[in-house]
Amino acid sequence: MTSKQFYDWQTVGGTGDVMRLIMVLEKLDLPWCMIGGLAVNHWAAEPMVTQDVDIVIALDQVEAAVKALEDAGFISKRFAWSINLTGESKVSVQISTEEMYREFPSRSIPADIHGILMRVASLEDTLAGKLSAYADAQRRASKRQKDLADIARLLESHPSLQSRIPAEILARING
Repeated sequence: MTSKQFYDWQTVGGTGDVMRLIMVLEKLDLPWCMIGGLAVNHWAAEPMVTQDVDIVIALDQVEAAVKALEDAGFISKRFAWSINLTGESKVSVQISTEEMYREFPSRSIPADIHGILMRVASLEDTLAGKLSAYADAQRRASKRQKDLADIARLLESHPSLQSRIPAEILARING
């Protein structure tokens, strides 16, 4: 079984939704990139399946992107800091509209994740996003624990990141 087939099985058809998402964004030719767990999967040695697809789109083009994605069959729901999309699978797409992610697309790189070609945030931006998510006390405890594990995965694969991680988070990782 290929990594794409495994991802598709785990997400009940998520490969199709992710590829449709990417196709729409690429056709619009606007700056965007994956953040969160999919970006961590690119940078970490061992990928983990996630049903969450977190992306950031150039803020001045979010509305055009959402309209095009709705036209492609996604259903949107708006929140204070994101626009969430659902398609035909168990994949949940979250377009972050938080200011901290504004420059991430300009530093993104092409990557093959689970056999799907996409743009991902740079290593440093991926870490910054995970550190910010972990620091958010309003997030569910289980999400924060996953953020901590993602930070640990990045650190294992890229020990040079240690200087960018606050001491209290390093202490939690190193137990």
